Amino acid sequence: MALFGVSSAFLAYTFTYAFATLGCGVALVRARRVTDPDTRRGLVGLLAASGGWAALELAFLVAPTPATAYAAYTLSLIVGLTTVGAWLYFCSAYTGRSFHRDRLYRRLSVAVYLAIVAVKLTNPIHGLYFDTAFVTTPFPHLTIAHDLFHWLVSGLSYALVAVGFFMLYEMFLDADFDTRPLAALVGVTGLPVALDVVGFASDYLIDINYEPIGVAVFAVGTLYVFQSEFLAVQLTDGVDDPVIYLDGDVIRQYNGMAERLFPALSGSVGESFASVAPDAAAALDTDTQILERSRDGAPAYYLVSDTTFALGQADIGRLVVFTEVTETETQRRELRRQNEQLEGFAAAVRHELLNTLQVLGARVDIAGEALDDGDLTAARDSLQTASSTTDRMASVVDDLATLARHGQTVESAETERVPLADIAGEAWERADSGAMTLAVDGAATLVADPERLRSLFVDAFDFAAHNGATTVTVRPADDGFTVTDDGAPVGDTDPDEFFEYGSAIPDAEAGLDLPNVRMLAETHGWDVTLDTAYRDGIRIVVGAVATLQTADDAAAESAVSRR
Repeated sequence: MALFGVSSAFLAYTFTYAFATLGCGVALVRARRVTDPDTRRGLVGLLAASGGWAALELAFLVAPTPATAYAAYTLSLIVGLTTVGAWLYFCSAYTGRSFHRDRLYRRLSVAVYLAIVAVKLTNPIHGLYFDTAFVTTPFPHLTIAHDLFHWLVSGLSYALVAVGFFMLYEMFLDADFDTRPLAALVGVTGLPVALDVVGFASDYLIDINYEPIGVAVFAVGTLYVFQSEFLAVQLTDGVDDPVIYLDGDVIRQYNGMAERLFPALSGSVGESFASVAPDAAAALDTDTQILERSRDGAPAYYLVSDTTFALGQADIGRLVVFTEVTETETQRRELRRQNEQLEGFAAAVRHELLNTLQVLGARVDIAGEALDDGDLTAARDSLQTASSTTDRMASVVDDLATLARHGQTVESAETERVPLADIAGEAWERADSGAMTLAVDGAATLVADPERLRSLFVDAFDFAAHNGATTVTVRPADDGFTVTDDGAPVGDTDPDEFFEYGSAIPDAEAGLDLPNVRMLAETHGWDVTLDTAYRDGIRIVVGAVATLQTADDAAAESAVSRR
């Protein structure tokens, strides 16, 4: 019993196969512009074969005579069989495999194809492939009764097509994209198999090949509706990096790694890339194109690059790829920091040498004049001053040598948990603290190299002494700690000058102290600034200490004082 009336059923079938023919033809135009040559050849072959298959099935339906219909159907079987080879060629090329280039596979495929075609062409003689009969329901047409050889060939064809499905689905699973639309389109390609079974086993559909319909839907969907996803998955195959696909500045797709790197991407399809990931968009406009992100409390660096992909000469999208370069960028920054440190050392040494030579020259001249005048006491005093000046110069050189050893970035093996109060107390004993008083306000522990941290506090305390302080206070901060003295405030002086080697702030002897503090902090990855809002002295702020842990509130209220 037919499902449709005669006229409506005939129109439904003819329009469906006309759509399949037209769909494959339209998609063929765009498929010829696919950039990858192997994928292009496979896809063009698949669409040409499927379009020809659909056109011959349409001719079979509208043929004016049974003889014409028989010839159209036989040709459709010959052309339709080529879709299996084209499908496998396309799947192999699209997924980055090399089966389609293997000469053995290609020769074997041609031999099997020619053998099957020979059986089909000689079907009128042996009748092993199909039989025909003219029927009038659901509309007048030549019906097909497939025989044993047809089902053997169909079984082989479906098995080979399943191999292509496996290649595609494996790629989709590994792509880390939302490939559900593509997977659904691929599934549509296999749906006509079920229609074939229904047509064979019931009267609801006529017994005809429905495969060209699925291929047409797949082609139109991948090349027009989901063209960006179709090409993006292939372009990023084997790329284990975060990837975002853009249409202009609009987000169209992203993989799971990108979403983990930028949680704001979740649900952002259709939004502006610059609004969702402004730091990444800004990085693209820089010379280095380096993006810094925090990962597990430590900085991670990514090289941000974008590439335009196209169909032929038409640009259809942009891929933004984030390649992790943490190790390389860390080394580059360390090298830059060390170069800046060496330049600072050179400036400090030059500054100290010039000061020393000027003092020595002046004192020797004074001593000579005093001897000419017979004033031995004045001559002795001048020579003693010259001697102490050279001693200070030797001390400065020794200090710079120590800093050069400490100037390398702290490795994790060199660190340990250090109580802030203990290390500050040890540094206080070594510093030239004079009559100053130290207060450690609050308890905290941080992970650091004890020797470098101790030297940092010594230089901070020495600076306070030169700054005229009477009290120095060390206390934990939100992400670090502060060292505050009640000496001369910053005033109108540029705070950066305090951290430049040889700036001589507040005097010549203190010119190395704060530059040393910053250098020793940077070896730990910490930041050092001056709190310009503090007006009652100098407050040194050490920040970005990710491993600092403050004690509970009760312990934080305690204070340790030293004299």
